[in-house]
Amino acid sequence: MSLKTMLILLGLALATILALICVLLTRERTPRSCQHVPPEQEGVEDSQSLVFADLTPEEMSQVVRYLQGHLGVPLVDASRAKPWDNCIASVDLQVPAKAEVLRFLDGGGARPPREALAVLYFGKQPEPNVSEYVVGPLPTPAYHRDVTEQKYGGKVPYHRRPVTGMEYADINTLIQRELKKAPRFLTACCESDGTNLVTLTTAPRGFKSGDRMTWFVLFHNVAGTGYYLSPVGLEVLVDHGDLHVSRWRLHKVFYNGRYFASTGDLEQEFVAGALEVVRLKQPKADAVLGSMKPWRPPGSPGPLQFEPQGPRYSVRNNRITFQGWSIAFGMNPNTGPRLFDIRYRGERIVYELSLQEALALYGSNCPGGMSTRYLDGSFGIGRFAYELVRGLDCPYTATYVDRHYLAETDTPRTNQNSLCIFEHDSALPLRRHFSDSQSLYYGGLRKTTLVIRTISTLINYDYIWDFMFHGSGAVEVRVHATGYISSSFFHGQGTDYGNRVGPHTLGTMHLHHIHYKVDLDVDGQLNSLETQDMEYEFVKDPWSTQNTIERPYVRRERLEKEDEAAFPLNVPMPRYVSFVSRNPNKWEHPRSYRIQIISFAGKHLPTNSSMERSISWGRYQLAVTQRKEEEPTSTSIYNQNDPWTPTVAFADFINNETITNEDLVAWITVGFLHVPHAEDIPNTVTVGNSVGFFLRPYNYFNEDPSVDSSDSVYFSSEQDLGACGANPLACLSSAGTCAPRLPPFHFGGFLNL
Repeated sequence: MSLKTMLILLGLALATILALICVLLTRERTPRSCQHVPPEQEGVEDSQSLVFADLTPEEMSQVVRYLQGHLGVPLVDASRAKPWDNCIASVDLQVPAKAEVLRFLDGGGARPPREALAVLYFGKQPEPNVSEYVVGPLPTPAYHRDVTEQKYGGKVPYHRRPVTGMEYADINTLIQRELKKAPRFLTACCESDGTNLVTLTTAPRGFKSGDRMTWFVLFHNVAGTGYYLSPVGLEVLVDHGDLHVSRWRLHKVFYNGRYFASTGDLEQEFVAGALEVVRLKQPKADAVLGSMKPWRPPGSPGPLQFEPQGPRYSVRNNRITFQGWSIAFGMNPNTGPRLFDIRYRGERIVYELSLQEALALYGSNCPGGMSTRYLDGSFGIGRFAYELVRGLDCPYTATYVDRHYLAETDTPRTNQNSLCIFEHDSALPLRRHFSDSQSLYYGGLRKTTLVIRTISTLINYDYIWDFMFHGSGAVEVRVHATGYISSSFFHGQGTDYGNRVGPHTLGTMHLHHIHYKVDLDVDGQLNSLETQDMEYEFVKDPWSTQNTIERPYVRRERLEKEDEAAFPLNVPMPRYVSFVSRNPNKWEHPRSYRIQIISFAGKHLPTNSSMERSISWGRYQLAVTQRKEEEPTSTSIYNQNDPWTPTVAFADFINNETITNEDLVAWITVGFLHVPHAEDIPNTVTVGNSVGFFLRPYNYFNEDPSVDSSDSVYFSSEQDLGACGANPLACLSSAGTCAPRLPPFHFGGFLNL
């Protein structure tokens, strides 16, 4: 071998060695494998967040056994209880008083006793009533105390209780019995003997306190599709106020624009030829209006999001941590999702963030539709949050959590996988800049967000409840509405109240108004409220004084009383409304969090309405009040069935108390008007049907806190952009090899119904 050849080979060997060294050095700064990298633990200890934890099934059962043995009255299982029985309606966590919790979390005080709140229906009493008991301490109860009078000023009248599944079953039996009195009419109108018709409840139930009289709308029932789009034109008014089911009766019948005293009268009119009948055929499953069955075979899979080295968040017990965030989460069976002790970088920002109520108020020229004002908390926003479908309701690789509840039965129930947690890449920069002058560089940060989600199915509608936590220190709350529209039978001037969406189906107009409680603690418990907006001032230009400039300036105002801080719905409010601390940031501005509302709410019920006080929270897009332990919620499950004498009237919370350097609560209403249209068939889409609000840092920090994110990207024209160590985006090609092995699809959501 010649000397020249040897030198060439030696040179190639040295070049290869140097290249390998460079590769190894580069790889030292990139993930070494696809193994899961546990996220850093931040915030409070895991055990501390348990002060807010939902009851376990074992604790619920212990409460039931204790009440059965210590109340001294017979208790019937609520799943089969009649109105004249005593029963346990529900058991949920009794959230401890805030002062006790903060002494425990922040002051090293004792852990508050763990207690439950039990709601009981006492029908077998000289004066039937609803009572509430606090039972504790858990897990081994030893005491109970009646808190009904303390909370409501007296016993809750029995007619205010929510309707149970057993009561609905007895009503349906009555309706079926009455339908048998009109066999020829049913055959002609609906090709039915009544057994293939289903009923939909309305609410409230009457026109004055003490009424329990409900319109039920009848629909064709077709397996595998939503019956809500197939009304037959028949509606019945049932009086079910008596304790004895045998005394319930059909009070009125409506068909196609006319009212009748009974189904027997309806039949007589039909037989006499005095009734105009719209003859409907029984819908076929493959052609029924609103079928959600796919029209096409499956296509190629869509995009799939995954975490190359596993989740960057942690879920332990009821606490979630993620890149500086710490959140305790839970679910109230009535009002739905609730979050507590929300901290960012160790500092509490929100003590409580909870859904309060969801109102759906309808219009129609049929009695059922025109009288419907659903208050979904009385039906069970949390209770009807069922199992989520992996890969559609939430990302396939999300973390899924079970939720437990006890309602209308003595046995705890579990909605498996009914809450999901995931990190979401929005495919949008959180911030970025491309510099094309002086120096050439690019800097940016991907917008990834922690999402906590649950979805409630409330009869026909599905509400998607999202709570999102951003790297900028902002909290975003959003609700999307989907599911089926409710409908009336199309007749007369029906289009005054909606749009026709089928041969005999009127999509009825309605509004969705949602209410939230936000107990902000910005740099401490004591805050004030500040507003900012813009004005113009007309000034002479100072350099010549010959021209006029319209100069915008910031108008700041501190609000001092609750009445000033109650902003009416659909009236322009200051663009910046902030909870401010007494402490300044580095730049001598008060540390603050801004409330930014995104809403398209309809008109609130007129205040001269007899039931308006029961939903008086809807008067305001934002109301800020002093926080009081005796004002924990803006409404009550008892308001639905007696809105004329509301158990809780939010308007009473606003009594012009001072809001300067106080523990304050923001009560926020968001919503939208929905006039259904053809594209709501088969289902209402989420696009354009979402509202919510942000809690955004405003001078809370000295700079954007995401500046130190490890996801930040920066490179200049002088760098090697393909070097993984210098540019994280160059690492993504290798991260693609870490695609996870997905678990098999499973869904058990039909098992617990």
